[in-house]
Amino acid sequence: MESIEKTDYKRVEVSVRHKWCKQCGICIEFCPGNVYDLGELGKPDPVRPELCTVCRMCEIRCPEFAITVDVQEE
Repeated sequence: MESIEKTDYKRVEVSVRHKWCKQCGICIEFCPGNVYDLGELGKPDPVRPELCTVCRMCEIRCPEFAITVDVQEE
């Protein structure tokens, strides 16, 4: 997988499907950008999407496929 340089995109949108989330915390542990905080009922909330490095580790490692990282390119 090719990495994306920070200058190659304008905005990152990180979304969590809370109905699918099983509260495992993998996304929080693997996120190098510290994008997530624990939110309602112990589920992750992407409160700092501007810090996302677009490594997609949260998306790749989520066992329930509950996380999506969308990149808005320039």
